[in-house]
Amino acid sequence: MNPFSLLIKPASADCNLRCKYCFYIDHLENVEGTPRMSDEVLETMIVSYMQTNQNNNYAFGWQGGEPMIIGLKFFKKAIEFQKLYAPSGAVISNGLQTNGTLITDDLAKFLSEYKFLLGVSLDGPAYLHDYYRKTLGKKPTHNLVMRGIERLRQNKVEFNILILVNNENVKKADEIYQFLRDQGFYYHQYIPCVEFDQNNNPQPFSITGDQWGTFLCDLFDLWIKEDINQISIRLFDSILEYLVYKRYNVCHMGTDCCQYFVVEYDGSVYPCDFFVRKDLLLGNILEDTWEDLLKSPIYHKFGQQKSKWHLSCNSCPFINLCNGDCQKFRIGKSQNSNILSVLCKGWKKFYIHALPRFKIIADKIRSGHESNSKMLI
Repeated sequence: MNPFSLLIKPASADCNLRCKYCFYIDHLENVEGTPRMSDEVLETMIVSYMQTNQNNNYAFGWQGGEPMIIGLKFFKKAIEFQKLYAPSGAVISNGLQTNGTLITDDLAKFLSEYKFLLGVSLDGPAYLHDYYRKTLGKKPTHNLVMRGIERLRQNKVEFNILILVNNENVKKADEIYQFLRDQGFYYHQYIPCVEFDQNNNPQPFSITGDQWGTFLCDLFDLWIKEDINQISIRLFDSILEYLVYKRYNVCHMGTDCCQYFVVEYDGSVYPCDFFVRKDLLLGNILEDTWEDLLKSPIYHKFGQQKSKWHLSCNSCPFINLCNGDCQKFRIGKSQNSNILSVLCKGWKKFYIHALPRFKIIADKIRSGHESNSKMLI
C-alpha cells in the first residue's frame, strides 16, 4: 500500500465568511441541515487510517470551508482518538487551513500544544484582502485575520500565509510581498485563482496564464535579491526539491493524482479537494476499507488522467516541472483532461525567466554551499 494523507472537511464547505471567489460554498447547496462530522465518523476515520501502513507517518489535514467553525471540542476529540489508536512509534502531523477569524486564545494554546501547522488565508494589505474576503454581512475581515495571527504568534503556533492570487491583486506582487515581509511572515504560499462558470468560462475574478507568469516573475525577482535564505515560498521550494532530489512535494507538479484522499463530514471519500463530485465519489469510510478505496477504478482513472496531457506538452522543456499542471486548470468543469492548462503560458514565461537561476541554487545545495543571492541577480 502506497502512503497517503487525509484532507478532512469536518464541517464540509460551511464557513463564517462569504468570499466572493470561493468555490466551496456552492457545495452547501447539496447538503441538508448543518454539516458536522460525528464522533462515529471521526473515530472510524482515525482508527482505520492508523491501521494502514504509512511508514509510521500519519498526516491529517483539516480544511473547509472553515474547519474551526466546528469548535475546539471537536479537535480535542480528534487528538484523543489519534493518541488512542496510534501505533507504537507513530509520528502524527496535523495541518489546518483557516481564514484566521475564529482563533481564540484557548484555541491557539491548543494548536500550540499539539503542534498544529496552520495555513492562514491573507491576500495582502487590507485594501486587497478585503476586496473579496468579507463576512456574511459583507464586512471587511483583514483586521480579524491579523488579530487571529497575533494570537497564534503569542502562543508560538507555526503558520504559513496563503495568498490567493486573483484579478485584483495579481498586478501587486511587490506590494503583497513587501507587506508580508514587513509583517515578519516568512512562509508564503501563492495560489492562482482560476474558477469556471457553468459554461466552462473563467470567472471574472480568475487570472490568466500571462498574468500568473508575470506575477511569478516579479515575485521571483523580489525574493532572489536578498531573501533566498530568509523567506520560504512553497512553489520555489518545490522547484528546488525536484531539481536537487527529483521529488515532487506539491501535487500539481506530480505525475499522478493519487497522493491523498478527501474525507467529507459524512465519511464520503473523494480523490481531490477540487473534485468533490457525485461521479467521483469513491465510497464511505463507514462502509469501505482504505484498501478498497485505493483499489477503486474511479480513483485510479482520475489519478492517471494527470499524465494524459495535451500533445504539445510532449515537446515542452518544462514538462517535468508541470506534468500537464493541475487537472482543475486543464478541464474546469468538463470531462476532458487533454486540454492545455489555462496557466500554461504563464508557467513557460516564469520558467524561461527563473529556471536558469534555480539550477544554480540547486547546484549550490547539492555541493553543500549556502546560496548567495548577489551571484544570481
